[in-house]
Amino acid sequence: MLVMSQDSKKLMLADSQPTRSHKTKLRSTSIQCYLCLLLNSHFLTEAGIPVFIFSCVSAGLPKTEANWQHVASDLRRIEMLIQSIHIDATLYTESDVRPSCKVTAMKCFLLELCVISEETDNMHIRDTVQNLIILANSSLSSNGTITESGCKECEELEEKNVKEFLRSFTHIVQMFINTS
Repeated sequence: MLVMSQDSKKLMLADSQPTRSHKTKLRSTSIQCYLCLLLNSHFLTEAGIPVFIFSCVSAGLPKTEANWQHVASDLRRIEMLIQSIHIDATLYTESDVRPSCKVTAMKCFLLELCVISEETDNMHIRDTVQNLIILANSSLSSNGTITESGCKECEELEEKNVKEFLRSFTHIVQMFINTS
């Protein structure tokens, strides 16, 4: 029989809740619980081993409840962090996104977001950019492989400063929020 202390239960519940800064991190407590279940129960059979392996793999995957609200939140954080530093870069920016081209435009924004990460030494900005890219890509992949025609290529877009880029990026994220 599995026996867990109250502190272990609280830790397990706390780690299973999504937190602002660790949305895509591995939940090691979950793996420890699965391991404890395996070792302290009769799951050690031929049928129990695949269940254990699947449980460990699923605990290591990013949470899929990430949505455009989280992307918008990370984008606001990047905007706040960038105010304290100077990034002298111009980025391909779609100012007037048509709804029929929003996926193509989002992919361009995500590619250009990497430039911000490369132009700064601020680890908070780099981590937030990386997290935003992961969240946005996971949300985009839920749309399947959408092919949009008549949309501009990234290199055809107008180059704008970082503040204008982030303002336009926020606008397109709002388009995704309003349609989800």
